[in-house]
Amino acid sequence: MLGVALGVEGAVIEDVRVEADGRFVVRVHPRRKDKRRCGVCRAPSPGYDTGDGLRCWRTHDVGIVQAYIEATAPRVRCATHGVTVSHAPWARHGSGFTRSFEDTTAWLAVRTDKTTLAGFLRVAWRTVGSILERVSADALAKKNPLLGVTRIGIDEVNYRKGHRYLTVVMDHDTGRLIWAAPGRSAKTLAKFFRLLGKEGRSAIKLVSADAASWIGKAVRRACPNAALCIDPFHVVQWATKALDEVRREMWNTLRRKGDTVRAKAMKGSRWSLVKNPEDLTRKQKGKLRSIEKDNQRLYRAYLLKEQLRDIFKTKGYAGVFMLDAWLAWAGRSQLEPFKKVATTIRANRVGIDCALAHGLSNGRVESMNNRLRLLTRLAYGFHSHGPLIDLAMLKLGGLCPPLPYAT
Repeated sequence: MLGVALGVEGAVIEDVRVEADGRFVVRVHPRRKDKRRCGVCRAPSPGYDTGDGLRCWRTHDVGIVQAYIEATAPRVRCATHGVTVSHAPWARHGSGFTRSFEDTTAWLAVRTDKTTLAGFLRVAWRTVGSILERVSADALAKKNPLLGVTRIGIDEVNYRKGHRYLTVVMDHDTGRLIWAAPGRSAKTLAKFFRLLGKEGRSAIKLVSADAASWIGKAVRRACPNAALCIDPFHVVQWATKALDEVRREMWNTLRRKGDTVRAKAMKGSRWSLVKNPEDLTRKQKGKLRSIEKDNQRLYRAYLLKEQLRDIFKTKGYAGVFMLDAWLAWAGRSQLEPFKKVATTIRANRVGIDCALAHGLSNGRVESMNNRLRLLTRLAYGFHSHGPLIDLAMLKLGGLCPPLPYAT
């Protein structure tokens, strides 16, 4: 039971003692089947030397007392990795902590804040970053999240001030993060497609993204047979911005004419126009009815925005035909901002039609990005993007190990 509690159930306990400084130390040695194995690949290897003597690994505290595992660390000569420290079954290679302690740290890292975690386990937050890197690498070695992927979503998220971005890729079928890397460019995204390999790239059928040119460029180059679906939310956002441009233009026109009463009413109408009709308050609905009676030009812009939104609700080929009619309406609307939106839609028509036909959007990716932004707050003390990506893969990629010995 002591071995299980301390995370060394795969070893033979030789001695237990309490040091003068209060540390609880358990002396162990690996079982015969685990001896003389490479610490990297675990292949049986001939011995090289006895190493530098005894070595300690931090493990779970015994009450309020810090506990350590003590064992010799001989070296072996691996045919693949050369001379390296032999495998310790209770710890990951190159770590100063037991595997059980690291799994507990990772489990807590995706569920609580850094102050609680560092205080409870009595480890530095920077040390937590190194632990997350090892746990994530171990999980990725056992389970490749890129296998069997056919529908993906691509987006970027700001993770630090100074325009520092992560490019993230999500699997639409599982809803999990499968890859992330610093940067937002076609060169960054090309790294992901290289990891997929030729077979993986040919298996990709649908890709959802916003209308960023660098995403389209990378997708067309790596997956020419995949359909790129432009996210409907971003298309509707173009119309929403055009509506606000029309509102501001008319507000400025009324101010220059000296019509202060109508200008004031116009200024307070923004949320009545941009919010979804089902979310309007009674006061906002009244404001919208006033605009319908008093300002046909602005109300026409509002109807254009809502009609575009309904097109993406309809989806399918009916939505494609409705979009044709919408483009014709926007062209004769005499509203320059909407004429520009129509031009942008025509330039991205293939991707928008694919989104309508397949009903695919980047909504799940955007939802994941919101959780990723929360993780950036938790990972604020990390000094590089690496631990943040590892933390994201553990939490959002479903790679986090279970709590050791949880019942």
